[in-house]
Amino acid sequence: MSERSTTGIVIVGSGFAGLGMGIRLKQNGFDDFVIVEKSEALGGTWHDNTYPGCACDVPSHMYSFSFELNPGWSRMFAPQPEIRAYMERTADKYDVRKHIRFGAAVDAMEYDEDARGWTVTLAGGDVIAARAVVSGVGALHIPSFPDLPGIERFQGTAFHSAEWDHSYDFTGKRVAVIGTGASAIQFVPQLAKQAGELVLFQRTAPWIQPKPDRAFPAPMRKAFEKLPGTARAFRNGIYWTLEARAVGFTIDPRLSGPQEKLARWHIKRQIPDDPELRAKVTPDYTIGCKRVLLSNDYYPALTRPNVEVETSAIAEVRENSIVTGDGREYEVDAIVYGTGFKVVDAMSEWRVIGRDGVKIQEAWADGIEAHHGTTIPGFPNFFMMLGPNTGLGHNSVVFMIEVQIQHVLSLLRQMQERGAQTVEPRPEAMRAYNDRLQRRLRRAVWNEGGCDSWYLDADGVNRTLWPGHTFEFWAGARKARAREYVFS
Repeated sequence: MSERSTTGIVIVGSGFAGLGMGIRLKQNGFDDFVIVEKSEALGGTWHDNTYPGCACDVPSHMYSFSFELNPGWSRMFAPQPEIRAYMERTADKYDVRKHIRFGAAVDAMEYDEDARGWTVTLAGGDVIAARAVVSGVGALHIPSFPDLPGIERFQGTAFHSAEWDHSYDFTGKRVAVIGTGASAIQFVPQLAKQAGELVLFQRTAPWIQPKPDRAFPAPMRKAFEKLPGTARAFRNGIYWTLEARAVGFTIDPRLSGPQEKLARWHIKRQIPDDPELRAKVTPDYTIGCKRVLLSNDYYPALTRPNVEVETSAIAEVRENSIVTGDGREYEVDAIVYGTGFKVVDAMSEWRVIGRDGVKIQEAWADGIEAHHGTTIPGFPNFFMMLGPNTGLGHNSVVFMIEVQIQHVLSLLRQMQERGAQTVEPRPEAMRAYNDRLQRRLRRAVWNEGGCDSWYLDADGVNRTLWPGHTFEFWAGARKARAREYVFS
């Protein structure tokens, strides 16, 4: 039997976005909220992705909340279990676990004009009435599978990297890996050690740079913990180092020469004796056009005698094999899909209904966009974390999340001050904001770099990335400007 409950704010998701939003709400006196989480544990992406080698590709000290630094990171780039443990500790420290409702997948969210609030329907039929909704679902949570002829015919073991089957023993098996993105370059080196044969199907080679990873020695961790300001100063140094990378990505692709030179040197150094393999893994587009990856063990894994890189397109999948366009057939026991996530598509599949019954897909008929990546006209009291054009190609999205949290809190305070029940952006303000944003994106590397990527929608418009430095986003979005919003 379904139940109906009431709360002030519903937060969807318990990853970094949902967790951070909940903590900051409590700290600012908003204690009437519930976090609904589809899984049985918190963590979001860092709960779902447990594949071998899973780790952060942003330095640990930046991939954490600014208000909850972790002096105890074991490495420069923390592995998944450590990030997950950090999130668990943080939830307990700030007492937000009691606000989380696990196993609560959201089926639909609909604005109720009479109640001036939202009706959130869960997959099991339960309903939560709320004054406001904060979507913290993020972009990397719905696995994307390739559209390959015969994919359903395969009789071996097959799964996506985000749904890893830890019961499967790869020892001595013939394994196909499809995809060469951020996840694949982490798990391929691990699989290569176990598999009898591994064939990597590469559609587009990624640019990969050395990963400056190392374990923090105990004295250094102790200094972070005991000496005031040490961890903060280290984090600040990382922040500005990462910001420097944005120059070539956002200002002029021609400024990325040093970045590309480093990546080419990395290929030559790690694949010294195989010019054919070097040619296969060298991209033909400007660095930064796709996500720049970091790895020290991916290229060496490709040089192993049991590994083959196949660059011909897949023509079909058969019961026990994969056939390429040039007629080669690979007998395989297992397929692992390292094909990433639905990003733009994930947003377009939301069941969100705003004022006058307008579906969010109708509001986005001309393209997915939001004001400061957070609010949408016609959807009062609906806030998005990591919404359109808040992703990054050079720094930590946790920074962007914290700026958006400040933005939402700013709007909630202004609502209190005005005695308003609802807030939403003015259409003209959102239009002006996104026109400026897209003008900048059109001359950035993601549009001019000569590649196709998940950053772009079907019309070739970048709906995912922020076009500048993160401090620009902080300066413009941390405090909401009342003139850009309608309070009622």
